[in-house]
This record gives sequence, structure tokens and C-alpha cells, in this order.
Amino acid sequence: MYIVQVLVNGILLGGIYAGIGLGMSLILGIVKLTNLAHGEFVIMGAFLSAILTSALGIDPLLTLLVSVPTMFFFGYALQRVLVNHGMKRGAEPALLVTFGISIILKDGMLMLFTPDARHVATSYSNSVVTIAGIDISLLNIILLIVCAVFIFVLRTFLEKTDIGRAIRATADDTEAAQLSGINVAHTFAIAMGIATAASAVAGTCVSMKWTFYPTSGGEYLLIAFVVVVISGLGDIRGTLLAGVMFGLMQVIGGASYGRLISYIFLIVLLVFNPREIFGRMLRDKRARDLSEREVKADE
Repeated sequence: MYIVQVLVNGILLGGIYAGIGLGMSLILGIVKLTNLAHGEFVIMGAFLSAILTSALGIDPLLTLLVSVPTMFFFGYALQRVLVNHGMKRGAEPALLVTFGISIILKDGMLMLFTPDARHVATSYSNSVVTIAGIDISLLNIILLIVCAVFIFVLRTFLEKTDIGRAIRATADDTEAAQLSGINVAHTFAIAMGIATAASAVAGTCVSMKWTFYPTSGGEYLLIAFVVVVISGLGDIRGTLLAGVMFGLMQVIGGASYGRLISYIFLIVLLVFNPREIFGRMLRDKRARDLSEREVKADE
């Protein structure tokens, strides 16, 4: 029963980590840019949720109706006005632009909100649901559902809409997309807007789950990097699985060694590259099957 409890807790925690890593995965996969301001975007989403919840007296999840579009337009403007110009000069200038944005946002939040800790509490923050003898946090269930639904909606948007297809075409081949009439600068800006909107969702989850500070962005940037490395660039479906794997490693390690074990797991993945190993195994299996069919055909 203890093992089942650990698995459940890891899966629920992993759903939140998937939400944190989603925006980073999109930008790396589509724009081919390492966004060093991603952690600050998440904390901005957390502060937006905290401010709106306090001012309006509503459930933090309802603040997403305001924070998601707000963060979308903020991300769109940043990409269109600043980052796109940096990308014209190469990958390094664009990287420095995002680094500068992260510093400005962090210092701005310190000035506005002071270094004090924040947390958004709800009536169900400490509620527990018992299913088949397993105690499950109601808050963790809700946050997992929120992140999973957002990932599903985003995946559907990218696959079924014209804008989504333009984004995927630009990610596959920027020059070919431009030659076919796609406005690459506008497409990149939309991708950044979607990524910052995803950060708003992640920030709301962070504000409800943990205590956060204006300087907490670096911690969530690191989590996002881990999720992206496990899932692969731009792999939205793999993001949820990667978050769950990372969450399981942390829960297995406990409060003392959770982060250590999860980062050791990351290093193992980087060294052995399971995607390449599994891909090679599949290619070898296909080759064997093809050879067997050819032998049977000759007989």
C-alpha cells in the first residue's frame, strides 16, 4: 500500500511539474530559443493569481480567466519588440535578451512586492480524499487536472487550427514556412504568447501548492529544463509523462534526497539517451522483421 501511495503522490506532483515545463518546451521546440526568463514568467503568473484572488475574493483557478490572456499579450509583445530583433543577430544575442528580461522582471517584482513570501490558500488546500485506503490531496488532484486539460487543449489547438499548423510548419523549417507566405516574426510572437500563457497556468498552480518569492524563478527554470530534457523539445504529449517521471523520482527520494535523486536520474538520461537506445532497438527489430519476410518470400 505504501508503494501505491508513493506512486500516486509522484504522479500528482508530476502533473504540476509538467505545467511548469510546458512553456519552456514550446519555446525550445518552436522558436529554438532558450528562454532564461521562463522562471520569472511562472512567478509573474503566481503573483497575478495572488493579487487577483486577494482583490476579487475569488478562487485562484478563476483568476486564470484574466491572467492567461494578460500573460499571452505580454509574451507576444516581448517577442515581437525585443526577442525577434535579438534573434536576427544570432542565438547568443537572443539568449542575452532573455537573460536581461529575467533580471528586470525579478528586480521589478522585488520592488513591487518586497522579498516577503507569498502563498494562496483555499478552502480545499489541506483537504484529503481517501480512495481504497490511499490518502490523496484534493488540491493535487485539481492541479493535475488543470495542467492535463491545458496540455490537451494546447495540443488540439496546434494540430487542428490554421495558426497551430503555421506554428508547427515554422518549427519544422523556418525558411520554407517563410517562402510559403507565413509571417515568421508574428508566428514566433504567438508561440511566445502561448508559452507565457502556459506559465500563467503553472504560476497559479505554484501559488496554490508552494510558498514563493520574487526570487524563486531560478528554481522553476531548473525544473522546466529537467522536464524538457526528459520529454524532448516541443513534445507536448511527452511533457506530461516527463513531469510525472520527475515527480516520481522526487517522491521516492523523500524530502531530504528527492531533488538529488531526480537530478541523478536526469544525468543518467543524458548519458544513456534512452530515446536513441529505444530508437535503435526499434530499427533493428524492423530490419530483422524485413529480413525474415524476404527469406520467407524467397522460399
